[in-house]
Amino acid sequence: MAKVILICGKICCGKTTYAKKLCTQNNAVLLSVDEITLALFGQHCGDKHDECVERTEKYLFNKSMEFINKDINVVLDWGFWTKAERKSVKEFYKSRDIECELHYIEISDETWKYRLNKRNIAVLAEETSAYYVDENLAAKFASIFEIPGEDELDIIYKCNN
Repeated sequence: MAKVILICGKICCGKTTYAKKLCTQNNAVLLSVDEITLALFGQHCGDKHDECVERTEKYLFNKSMEFINKDINVVLDWGFWTKAERKSVKEFYKSRDIECELHYIEISDETWKYRLNKRNIAVLAEETSAYYVDENLAAKFASIFEIPGEDELDIIYKCNN
């Protein structure tokens, strides 16, 4: 049976790049919340952003089951920032007897800030389709993010650049 790989990490830590690599290695399909929300709503959903993300995640859970039922591996690229969210997602798949791995991307603060700046420059130059993250938003995301405990992890990928 197919498996699901959850990509956990801060915004702009390299999740999508890592996820694409895993898709190639595991003959998997990539399901990304950011890809869909940016395509449908652009940079600014305003007060509806959380609702848009929640609806997109629900849609992608259902879509993941379509792929899994056809024996196609799935990589979910949307951060899984809190322990409660990770637990809920793992229980969703476990209750359906689907193998589920959590891959955590570890990144130093220095490298993270460098990547945020580099990506923001690319967003402003319209060279990439990604969210622009100002200092306030970066601080908000950093305060929400909970580093996974050893009991949650299957693989740690250390980002060094």
